[in-house]
Amino acid sequence: MAIKPANIADGDLAARPSLTLKRRLNARPETVYAAWTDPEKIARWFGPSQVKDGSAKAEIDLRVGGRYRLSFESQGGEYNEVGGIYRELVPNERLVFSWAWHSTPERESLVTVSLKPDGAGTLLTFHQEQFFDSAARDGHARGWTESLDRLEKYLV
Repeated sequence: MAIKPANIADGDLAARPSLTLKRRLNARPETVYAAWTDPEKIARWFGPSQVKDGSAKAEIDLRVGGRYRLSFESQGGEYNEVGGIYRELVPNERLVFSWAWHSTPERESLVTVSLKPDGAGTLLTFHQEQFFDSAARDGHARGWTESLDRLEKYLV
């Protein structure tokens, strides 16, 4: 009798936890898209509230198949780095990219950022799927909520 490896089969990906956050931003979609795709801009807002000022760095190869890397230091001195590959890019409308922390590269998830014009602003829908477990999803929910708060302040 063959023994199957203890990894998650492709059919089980849909059963893994996901996260959706929505935010109305007071900036046009092209401004919001640039905030996500320009290394200098994303370094100004990305990360949770405890990011040490001036510590965030970004490297972005903005093309399908291109890689990105974001890093920051917490106020307590902890180094954090995340990266992935762009899967889909529709300027001013949609970004899709893989997401994995350098400390847990085997826990890759998928992020989709959708932007829709909403009057003079933008409705941003953030969706992250294929989390390792609900604890990972819950931690990311806190972090992304704080990051989107920082994005909102950056865009003012």
